[in-house]
Amino acid sequence: CVQLSVPSLPQVRATHPDCAVIFYFQEQEAKCLQLIRSESQNPALPERPGLQGCLTEWDGVNCWSAMHVGQSQAVACPDIRHVFKKSKALIRRNCTESGWSFPSPPYHSACELEVIGNSNNMDVEASKSYFVTMKALYTCGYSTSLAALFLAIGIFSCFRKLHCTRNSIHIHFFTSFILRGTAVFIKDSILFSDESMDHCTTSNVICKAAITFFHYSVLANFYWLLVEGVYLQTLLLRTFTSDRMYIWWYILIGWGVPTLTVCMWVITRLQYDNHGCWDDYTSLYRWVIKAPILLAIFVNFLIFLNVIRMLAQKICSPDISQNYKQQYMRLTKSTLLLIPLFGVHYMAFALFPEHIGVDARLYFELVLGSYQGFLVALLYCFLNGEVQAEIKRNWGKWQLSMASNIFNLATQDFTA
Repeated sequence: CVQLSVPSLPQVRATHPDCAVIFYFQEQEAKCLQLIRSESQNPALPERPGLQGCLTEWDGVNCWSAMHVGQSQAVACPDIRHVFKKSKALIRRNCTESGWSFPSPPYHSACELEVIGNSNNMDVEASKSYFVTMKALYTCGYSTSLAALFLAIGIFSCFRKLHCTRNSIHIHFFTSFILRGTAVFIKDSILFSDESMDHCTTSNVICKAAITFFHYSVLANFYWLLVEGVYLQTLLLRTFTSDRMYIWWYILIGWGVPTLTVCMWVITRLQYDNHGCWDDYTSLYRWVIKAPILLAIFVNFLIFLNVIRMLAQKICSPDISQNYKQQYMRLTKSTLLLIPLFGVHYMAFALFPEHIGVDARLYFELVLGSYQGFLVALLYCFLNGEVQAEIKRNWGKWQLSMASNIFNLATQDFTA
């Protein structure tokens, strides 16, 4: 008699499809070993004295159930497309007096196993070179952004005339980008510094903490952009009569909401999905992070439309002077540019599966995303007319002071 079993590949959460294969075979092996242990305690199975047969066996691909001598069993190829080209072919093994026979036909023949040849080696080398180039590009981008952001924070902090609620919000926004760049470097140093590390099974506190910190920095990024939009709308509604009491509400939104979200995500992962390094982008629990980001983008988009409407009304109003119109434009142009710029690419990829558009996703999120901090510093600080005027004023003041000191020294030497 012949027994037929068809293994099915369950949906396994993993960072990469290769990890799904590893987890699948680990799960099948664990089930098979459990079956072997249970059979060893059951006297009705072939190992019972007086009965001849083959014990349950795991051959690295399939679990072959215990059988009596003379029986045979057939199983189908595992349904893993990028490992086996065929999934409906059958492999048979006979139970003989000397034990299980070899699989017939062999797996590589029946299932058309993907053999790693020279062409695949070339693909691996090309892929490795591609990721090395990608890493070099985003490392340069984040380094440039970090330098620009630290300089911008220094400028806003050093000049007293630049101390205001608006620039305080900018500093918090800059800080969120600094955290994001730092998180990327930390994650790379922990996850990708050792090529021998098994990313599919690595699970430790440091690794999980790095991923948690990265998610927190990304959330803080989007929520401080939301704060920028909320503050801009508040200015337009209140006609520039801002109040510093609102800064604590802005801080609560910008840092508090990401903290609460990440805490909920960590608790969820610990309770229901505590496997690997928590960097599995196909996990349903990732929506604990994604949903608040999408909410922030959606609210920012509504603010974007409302600000444009209010701006058009104020600019077209004959009751507002030209100076106020220019002030409105100066305050709004940077934020109005950043809201769609930062939100569109995230919206474009967030609703699609992770395996779709991988190259484009990597380019937008890593390479172009690494220069976002530099762009923010450029728009809010370096191209800010108020900042430029203050720097020129202090530079002129410093030059005048130096010239005066030199003149005084020369005068003292002459009189002496």
